[in-house]
Amino acid sequence: MFVPKLEKLMGMEVYATSSFGVGGVIRQFVDDFVVEEILVDGSKAELKWSDKPKVLGSSAERKRYPLCVLVKRNWDTFLAIKAIAEQLGINANDIHFAGIKDAKAVTAQYITLDGVSAEEVLKANVKDIEIHPIGYLRHKISAYYLLGNSFNITIRSINHSKSSIKKRMEKIIEESKAVGGIPNFFGHQRFGTVRPITHIVGKALVKGNFKKAIMLFLAKPSPYEHPESRKAREQLKKTQDFRHALKSFPKKLHYEHLMLKHLAQKPQDFAGAFRRLPIKLRELFPQAYQAYLFNKFLSKRIAERLPLNKAEVGDYIVSVQRSGLPLLTMYKVVKAETLAEINEAMKAGRLQLALPLIGFRQKTSEGIQGEVEKQILEKEGITIENFKIKNMPEISPRGELRTALTPLKNFQLKEVCADAANPSKNMAKISFALHRGSYATVLLREIMKPRNLLKAGF
Repeated sequence: MFVPKLEKLMGMEVYATSSFGVGGVIRQFVDDFVVEEILVDGSKAELKWSDKPKVLGSSAERKRYPLCVLVKRNWDTFLAIKAIAEQLGINANDIHFAGIKDAKAVTAQYITLDGVSAEEVLKANVKDIEIHPIGYLRHKISAYYLLGNSFNITIRSINHSKSSIKKRMEKIIEESKAVGGIPNFFGHQRFGTVRPITHIVGKALVKGNFKKAIMLFLAKPSPYEHPESRKAREQLKKTQDFRHALKSFPKKLHYEHLMLKHLAQKPQDFAGAFRRLPIKLRELFPQAYQAYLFNKFLSKRIAERLPLNKAEVGDYIVSVQRSGLPLLTMYKVVKAETLAEINEAMKAGRLQLALPLIGFRQKTSEGIQGEVEKQILEKEGITIENFKIKNMPEISPRGELRTALTPLKNFQLKEVCADAANPSKNMAKISFALHRGSYATVLLREIMKPRNLLKAGF
């Protein structure tokens, strides 16, 4: 089955389902992609705010972190946090969140703040951002508190009939449920679709080549980005004149400007320029390269017809908590003598197959899967030791495991109807929930099987 070249560049080389997709377009309008965060205690950050919200935390905890629901529309998470921090006169690092949310979407998520009261939070006034204080937490919010996300998505501009859309979608969901979920690929936003460079910048950092990383980030143009940005990057690539680039780069390229200001003064200090970026953003680059390698490992496993819901000798398997979340630190390597017992436990939902996110403390699998992973690393020219980044140890990824599948929860095809925004076309409204760290776009690629990712809104 045809897989777009752009996806192959992200390591997603195959589909897990063989049924035909419905096609169509996501994110034609911002409201077509709605995300609401769910915490492990069942609390949901709701988009439509009630006058009497549930207050989390007791009065005894009111001495610490104000807990708020952040609703943003068409905002990058990091830029939204920065804008709020500027309004409140605090450092962006004093605002904590559990997960990064889609930029081209309407999203609701929990945040905690340090150094301000719940009353002071209400002073923030940023376009297309709402902040609703709901209580206090003793600890700052983090991924530890996050169960996952609930999605409400509209797929527009579908050429097929309503009955065909319904049948195709039902078949894909049946196939997914038969293997226990959807492949847990890292989705498109981890790499970028307009300019998918995050992982290749990450590879340069992992290899210790900061100059290459900087030049990829600043000067690698994309045919899909705004012509003004593309022209500025092409010129910098040709001249390597950082002072001129500082004047010619569009102001909207905020992170590029941070780097260029540093390089205009210290043109050889590439590590210093990279340190101008927020630490959480810097960490994303080597993490994106880890994600690319994981996607390659998972693609090859699917292509080799190795099972995702059963273990082979040498595979990693992890325990599953009551919440359904995998306990990634509770792992085993499957031995021949324990294979049957482990597969019974997997069938009962107590264990899950996991693949490595390679880092300086995370080794490859063993057995057949291990051979697959070692071949990919060899072809990439990468060793586990490379992930200890000498000149920037603070972004060195230790590595961990990640489940090969993620469960699909509460999937509903809510409506199939005529699409008023695209005459003679139909649209489908779907809702579902995924665990933290899993991507809605990975399910959507299975459902839609897009031929052109950018036209399809990915």
